[in-house]
Amino acid sequence: MRVYFTTIILLILPLLGLTQSISDLQKQKQETQAEIEYTTRLLEETQQSEKTSLNKLRLLNNQINQRTRLISTLSDEIVIYDQCIQNSELSIEMLQNDLQQLREEYAGMIRLAYKNRDVNNELLFLLSAESFNQAYRRLLYFRRYSQYRKDQGEIIGEVSSVLNDNIKKLEERKEDKQTLVDQTRQEYRMLAGEKGQQDTELQKLADQKRNLQQTLRQQRKIELQLEQEIQWIIEEEARKNRANGEPGYALTPEQKLIGDNFEQNKHRLPWPVERGVIVERFGVHQHPVLTNVQVRNNGVNIATEIGSKVRAVFKGEVSRVFGISGGNTAVIIRHGAFLTVYSNLREVVVKKGDLVDTKQDIGTVYTDYDDDGKSILKFQIWQESQKMDPEDWIVK
Repeated sequence: MRVYFTTIILLILPLLGLTQSISDLQKQKQETQAEIEYTTRLLEETQQSEKTSLNKLRLLNNQINQRTRLISTLSDEIVIYDQCIQNSELSIEMLQNDLQQLREEYAGMIRLAYKNRDVNNELLFLLSAESFNQAYRRLLYFRRYSQYRKDQGEIIGEVSSVLNDNIKKLEERKEDKQTLVDQTRQEYRMLAGEKGQQDTELQKLADQKRNLQQTLRQQRKIELQLEQEIQWIIEEEARKNRANGEPGYALTPEQKLIGDNFEQNKHRLPWPVERGVIVERFGVHQHPVLTNVQVRNNGVNIATEIGSKVRAVFKGEVSRVFGISGGNTAVIIRHGAFLTVYSNLREVVVKKGDLVDTKQDIGTVYTDYDDDGKSILKFQIWQESQKMDPEDWIVK
């Protein structure tokens, strides 16, 4: 029975979710590594300019956050490997004990068989039976005992094979864990280098407070102009509806259907650029350099490569294409009750009234070669006059 108990344990241990957890962590690790590689490429583009910029600092901040997340994932994976190793060592110990007991029992049977190896002993034992039925039962006993001895030998072989497999897997897991430990140490070294670079950039930017304050004022003007344009669109459509005797924000059946479909795709909308990293998030947050200064972002800022195409995140109708002083060109697309806003564009290829489809190109991200070659798309989502966090809508 002990052999079967060990076998059950060996079957249960791999099903504790450890294998699946490792698989999930490895997938997460690969995704984070891909983000780090892409951010590194963007940083390499900015490194071609000796000029210190807020964009470079934000990319560094993003890189540090990604690296920290990767280290955390590696640490979690190491913990799981430790659990796997402990389970494997327990399995091996139990198998070794079972194998020792099986060998001792088998040796005892062999010694007993050797003592009773004379065929005449078996024959006399059968002939001394008091009845035919008793003789038959004794014959069955000899056969079963012989089969049991054979089965015992096969079990020893099977347990030995399982034991050897477990020892091999244990060594593989120890090697995998050591690889993870070495990788974690390397990531910590890289993180320390990035933090050093971050401190350097922060110090340089701290000496440029006047320029940063001017940039912040310009950014606020751009945000205000975008809000005014969106409000103008909403009010214009409301006036048209009221002139036709309809409620102020009434939607046509087709617009309502598009809006419903848009909302149903929450968390599943594609990114407005094929590749990019978010360097400034939605809402109010502390300025990365200026103390006691908060920044409000009505959307997200996405850093991408030079020449990246901007695309509609969902089918809809172009409501506005207009220029912004200091903010290049912006495009607003209506999707029923929702609006998506794409600003800091150049070479826009759509116009007001155009119907666009999901992932259709609408323009190119503007690259500021006077500011370390940064390529930043500013992306917003509105539900009528209510600002929405784009990260709640685009696919992770």
